[in-house]
Amino acid sequence: MTISPADWLPAQQPATWMLALALNGVLIAIAQRLPLLTPAGWCHAAILGTILWGSLGPRGWLAVVVYLLVGSLVTRLGFRRKQQQGLAEGRGGRRGPENVWGSAATGALLAMAIALAPPAWQRPLLLAFLASFAAKLADTCGSEVGKRWGRRCVLITTLRPVPPGTDGAISLEGSLASLAGSALMAGLGLLLGLLADLPSALLVTLVGLVATLLESVIGATAQRRVQWLSNEMVNGIQTALAAALALLGSSWLLAA
Repeated sequence: MTISPADWLPAQQPATWMLALALNGVLIAIAQRLPLLTPAGWCHAAILGTILWGSLGPRGWLAVVVYLLVGSLVTRLGFRRKQQQGLAEGRGGRRGPENVWGSAATGALLAMAIALAPPAWQRPLLLAFLASFAAKLADTCGSEVGKRWGRRCVLITTLRPVPPGTDGAISLEGSLASLAGSALMAGLGLLLGLLADLPSALLVTLVGLVATLLESVIGATAQRRVQWLSNEMVNGIQTALAAALALLGSSWLLAA
């Protein structure tokens, strides 16, 4: 029998949020020694973690922690070589507040919406929540693997060869890594009970990959021409697109 989200979502009471704040404060104080985020990035991660635990409890919080760890590990794959080529992330791979919210603002808003939504809306919103992080993990995996191991990078809009790291560039190796990252996030959703069944996980996997390809299209077109369209802004657009696609797909699943 499928367990309803209402059976495990935390009660929305002040005590729930005080516990979430205390737990995340302690955990961040311990974890900030890890070379994953800048000091400011860790502070913002604590705010994000509090929102996730307070809204979704340990299940939703753990899903995003695993996302952060996997994304950080992938970023460090072949890091020295990417540094030599000028393709590595700045600050030694440490992410700042702009990276935290560029990746997770959509997910944080969805987490709060799930906590307040009527039971009929909780499953579709959970699909959208997982899809937003599946898309971002797919993007990270595809970008980092493609920059390091992509044998032939092409611009997604023209299929003309371009140097690795070019906005809008894709490669076979990077695309397969994107699929793997999206599938990993969907599998984690199944394992934690955030997704109800295999069709939901397949939908999240597909949406994560499609949103990543759409992000490449944005990178190859608008990002090249619009000065204020930063990587973090594009990340926010990508995760919002993934959430919207997941909501559309969930309506199809429910109707099937």
